[in-house]
Amino acid sequence: MRILFVCTGNTCRSPMAEGLMRMKVRQEGLVAEVRSAGVSAMTGGPISRHSAALLQEAGFEETISSFAIQSSDIAWADLVLTMTNGHKRTVIQRFPHAVDKTFTLKEYVEDNTENLEAIAERERLISELQMKQALSQAITEEERDRLYTLEDAIPDYDISDPFGGSLSDYQTTAAEIEACLAKLVRKLKESS
Repeated sequence: MRILFVCTGNTCRSPMAEGLMRMKVRQEGLVAEVRSAGVSAMTGGPISRHSAALLQEAGFEETISSFAIQSSDIAWADLVLTMTNGHKRTVIQRFPHAVDKTFTLKEYVEDNTENLEAIAERERLISELQMKQALSQAITEEERDRLYTLEDAIPDYDISDPFGGSLSDYQTTAAEIEACLAKLVRKLKESS
């Protein structure tokens, strides 16, 4: 299993997910490779000092640098896990062939079929509406209402963004990621 974590700048959330997951892979004896990238990242830059400090505190000794997401990353990955719905939409817009393997981290680890069906319907509707806009076609009130209804029915699957925040903000985000990664490990073990 090859897992790609994605956030905005690949300096805060996705590097934390990458480092923590790499540790879990080793600890649990899983067969998996883990990377991270950003939808608006500059390749080769350092990750945030708070993310680096939290990873070091957790026992992660490797160095992670930021990477801008490329088509080769998408081709490499069996699973693309984003930190927010916005990241997910960006990945799918740039790499439409990745739609079946791209999820938010929280959505992927939750086992709620009803939510997953609503998410799939929302993604289809958004794609249709974007196509209509590109073709200069009007979006009906009914289509807007359906999108709002779907948005209201789906839980918030975004991981909080600590960018520019205090160490405490980063600790909160790390705990949120850690809880999802524990579920991800269980899911990977069940499927192997």
